[in-house]
Amino acid sequence: MTGTARSVVVVGGTAGIGREIARRYATVGDDVVLTGRDAHRAATVAKECGARGLALDLARPREIAAALEGIQRVDALVLAAISRDENSVAEYDIEAALALVTLKLVGYTEVVHALRPRLGADAAVVLFGGQARARPYPGSTTVTTVNAGVDGMVRTLAAELAPVRVNAVHPGIVGDSPYWRDKPPAALEGIRSRTPTGRLAGMADVVDAVDFLLRNGAVNGVGLPVDGGWLLR
Repeated sequence: MTGTARSVVVVGGTAGIGREIARRYATVGDDVVLTGRDAHRAATVAKECGARGLALDLARPREIAAALEGIQRVDALVLAAISRDENSVAEYDIEAALALVTLKLVGYTEVVHALRPRLGADAAVVLFGGQARARPYPGSTTVTTVNAGVDGMVRTLAAELAPVRVNAVHPGIVGDSPYWRDKPPAALEGIRSRTPTGRLAGMADVVDAVDFLLRNGAVNGVGLPVDGGWLLR
């Protein structure tokens, strides 16, 4: 995004990829609001990035509209908040499953619902899913289901919000992200060796993908993998 400053909202912008997205747009002069569950942390990170901080908890969807009341206009909305969940059918944790489903499916949708009147005709929305949607692993019962659900959300929101564009980004293993960078090198090497590009995706790759989805006016209703072709092997 270049030229006239835009109003950018990054939900889940206090750490990891969300933080890097907020920093990118604040650096080029956009008016950025980032959110996090903790008000103090959101304010601290926002100050570091040159943005504004706002407390918002997607796991408490009935409070979302009130938390967003102060936002007047939205040109770009990025829903980057995620939660890690280890769950299986054999040992099913209902509370953990409900928390993740609420955060990503109900929470994401309620943010869009609350901000819908403030989205301009040329606004764009990007939701975060993940490649567990297409490659399940032990313990991904809820994660896989929810990330596949993000694709369904993208299609229905793109239809309902038109002409506002709605897309999703589906990162694979992001090697330099806070979650992955401290994993055993051997485990990451095994994934890297099975990736056709010969390297893992980095946070900068995901930020670039989000920027593309926000900028390109002809891309709508799609889920974009960012995994170096990991699913090909």
